[in-house]
Amino acid sequence: MGPVDDRTDDATTGSPVAVLVHGLWHGAWSWDAVQAALTGRGVDAVAVELPLTDLATDTRVVRDVLDGLGRPAVLVGHSYGGAVITAAGVHPAVRELVYLAAFCLDEGESVSRVLPGEEHPETRLGEALRVDRERGEVALDPELGPALLYPDASPGAAAAAAGRLRPVGRAVFRGTPEAVAWRTVPSTYVVCTADEVVHPALQRAMAARATRRLEWAGGHCPPVSRPDDVAALVAERVAAVAG
Repeated sequence: MGPVDDRTDDATTGSPVAVLVHGLWHGAWSWDAVQAALTGRGVDAVAVELPLTDLATDTRVVRDVLDGLGRPAVLVGHSYGGAVITAAGVHPAVRELVYLAAFCLDEGESVSRVLPGEEHPETRLGEALRVDRERGEVALDPELGPALLYPDASPGAAAAAAGRLRPVGRAVFRGTPEAVAWRTVPSTYVVCTADEVVHPALQRAMAARATRRLEWAGGHCPPVSRPDDVAALVAERVAAVAG
């Protein structure tokens, strides 16, 4: 049996809001289609813009957003965003966590070191990384990167997203979560079975930590490739925590 969230807080009243946390190389823009679909379903949503400098800073940004909302929240993290919601999810406003092909980390783990001691197949992501040691940044190869990220997105959506990718700080790969929210907060994990960035086998191993597990056929970026499905899941979880 997974964790049961029985937390209440006088500072977090009203209808729940979905707080959307993007992954590496992306921005809040990657949730635009999901937000539009959620609006159509009558669900409030906020997409957070992470600085992508280091995990501690990114976590603090999400906590500040939660402080400002003053409402119960469902935290949704895509890819690296899962590491962020793992740490930020101990905030008293958070009622549920949703991981989309995301890093559901444990204490001492980082996105570059998950489940140490276990072996899982690798993807071609390493081939796509372009490290600028002088600037302390990591970018993606402009051809291979988008090919791995968006294999099942429409050509238009893939091209638009590829044109907005940005470098990230090298420190994001080493950061470990300050807290592990999934131990006390209910969670849903979506495994993307054709993922070419985070191997599905690794996703399944992390998904074992979640309260609920789903599998979707498709690539790494469902917010871009299947926003309606993401919105339907998020709306379902928001309704569930609303009671």
